[in-house]
Amino acid sequence: MAETTKALKLTFTNSEGKKSSLTLSKVAKDLTPEIIGQAMEKISQANVFNKEGKDLYISPQGAVYIERTVTDAYTNPEAKDDKQD
Repeated sequence: MAETTKALKLTFTNSEGKKSSLTLSKVAKDLTPEIIGQAMEKISQANVFNKEGKDLYISPQGAVYIERTVTDAYTNPEAKDDKQD
């Protein structure tokens, strides 16, 4: 059985001019580029994400959806389920 998940990866430049990303795993499926851009602007303007003295999300650069599909390849029929009996 295959399970597909979808995440939104937001890319910014940080206060050192390097790329910094924020990945959101639970996002609405109908987000427009305008809505994503506005959200990224709000994140950068909030200026609340800081690590080791550098601001992480200064300038929005772009966003991509990342889809991940996990498909079972083999399951040992004798393996116990993780659930306690």
